[in-house]
Amino acid sequence: MVDADFRRSVGQRLATAVDGLLAAQRPDGEWCFELEADATIPAEYILLNHFLGDPDPQLEQRLARYLRRAQGADGGWPLFHGGAGDLSATVKAYFALKLVGDDPDAPAMAGARRLILSLGGAGAANVFTRIMLALFGQVPWRAVPAMPVEIMLLPRWSPFHLDKVAYWSRVVIVPLLILMALKPRAANPRGVTIAELFAAPAAAPRPADRWARLFLAVDAAVRLAEPMLPGAARRRAMDAAVRFLTERLNGEDGLGAIFPAMANAVMALTALGRPPGDPDLVCARSALRRLVVEDGGEARCQPCLSPVWDTALSLLALEGVAGTDGATRRGRAWLLDRQVTDKVGDWRRDRPGLAPGGWAFQYRNDHYPDLDDTAAVVLALDGHSDAATAIARAAGWVVGMQSRNGGWGAFDADNTHHRLNHIPFADHGALLDPPTADVSARCLAALGRLGRQQDRPAVARGLAFLQAAQEADGSWFGRWGTNHVYGTWSALSALAELGLGTDDPAAAGGIRYLLGAQRPDGSWGEDGLTYRPAHRGFARAGTASQTAWALLGLMAGGQAGHPAVTAGIRWLVEAPADGPFWDEPWHTGTGFPNVFHLRYRGYPAYFPIWALARWDRLVGRG
Repeated sequence: MVDADFRRSVGQRLATAVDGLLAAQRPDGEWCFELEADATIPAEYILLNHFLGDPDPQLEQRLARYLRRAQGADGGWPLFHGGAGDLSATVKAYFALKLVGDDPDAPAMAGARRLILSLGGAGAANVFTRIMLALFGQVPWRAVPAMPVEIMLLPRWSPFHLDKVAYWSRVVIVPLLILMALKPRAANPRGVTIAELFAAPAAAPRPADRWARLFLAVDAAVRLAEPMLPGAARRRAMDAAVRFLTERLNGEDGLGAIFPAMANAVMALTALGRPPGDPDLVCARSALRRLVVEDGGEARCQPCLSPVWDTALSLLALEGVAGTDGATRRGRAWLLDRQVTDKVGDWRRDRPGLAPGGWAFQYRNDHYPDLDDTAAVVLALDGHSDAATAIARAAGWVVGMQSRNGGWGAFDADNTHHRLNHIPFADHGALLDPPTADVSARCLAALGRLGRQQDRPAVARGLAFLQAAQEADGSWFGRWGTNHVYGTWSALSALAELGLGTDDPAAAGGIRYLLGAQRPDGSWGEDGLTYRPAHRGFARAGTASQTAWALLGLMAGGQAGHPAVTAGIRWLVEAPADGPFWDEPWHTGTGFPNVFHLRYRGYPAYFPIWALARWDRLVGRG
């Protein structure tokens, strides 16, 4: 039994947090919280301005304050809070700070330089950093893998084709193809260089992997052949690249609605000779400016905006909470207006004839709706008669986007050409969008909740995929959230929606994993390092969002009354918080494991509310 004082303390903490979350809702019904990555995004914003020859000194000084604050004790800039300095992130941050006027001999800059040199120098940075350095004339173009724009003309059956890589890769690569063909030089009005960051001349790395060696040989052959390619083919390829780019500029939301693609688009349009007043260029730059968050004397730049995701999860957190009907009704109406029903995106090439019906992550990204958001929105809208048509349309799209192996990727079906992750251009290892356990679980949860007869074959295949994806310790890998706690919560939620309880071996294994992963203080936590096998399960601290995931997973598995759940709820009640926001500096979201980590500022608000509200319904009020 839980004593009355504890039930009251949970109710009071929940009420305070709910009031704060309701106050954060915007007048049009949406929730949208800041999305923070690492230092590379604000650094690249500064670098872009100096590439264009159009610096913004006041804004750049505010961005520089953020960069200085984010520097780690080792002199570098990490990919996630508390991590070690990353070479590429540190090169970009150093260059950006030098562009805005920081003295390279200042202690912070000297510390960054020592770290860069100790890691092999700027020439050893990743491909995207070396492309930036080539644009600024800091390395020769031979230090960058060959990617001729003529790949725009390749047939779909060829070993490499844009349709075979992920959406985010497509929208980043195409403007880069234009830049790599034209090889423009950054305006760099102050003539800043970073020669001091090179330990040796920059050159493409020599990988030992068999596939990588093969592709490196192909890269060398392409580099030799590129100057001999017919001029007519280059003109047709450039036209195809420009057409791809302009068709997907996406208005004020930008190409792909993600910063790297949007910044590359601005540089590509400029390199093509578009004047500053060109409508496409003006709109593309405006889309980038919308990503900047100014906070007092500091500014940050977001990798993208997350209103659909934030709104759907806020609605799920408030499900059944008294006094929230008006807010949730406005949130549902806002989501209904965002469904993509009249446009088909790149996904249609692998699913011809499939009717659209998904939601994107951002305000508008109609070429690229995603399965994770769509399933979350379906769960948030289910049970409301005004959403029945939208839900049916979305469910049809989700079923149609199932991959052959039974799982679901985020944006595309059957995006599983794994050999392409070995090409020299893909040193980040995130070129593809294969099915994952967490996205598949969300889709299964939505389809299971709906219980439609026509979806049963898809559900059976999806369940088989999810069961096969379970790891030996009972957990599931979290591709889009850090990490096994996220994946296991997602999977247990899906199994519960399918009616599989603790007598199911997969569910029992997931419950055992979560119980075993709890920290002595009652919390759960995982660090970004856990994406590296040697650091599996590592946690510097418990976090509110990860504790909430574990609690939601255990409650989905029928463990609401377990002492571990009580301890976790107590930890949430007692953990430091400001209104609806629990203190959480950690990056618990994941863009690309080991490469790009995300701090969703809304996670330590709506996820703990969701866990407390569910516990209050199941236990606190009986």
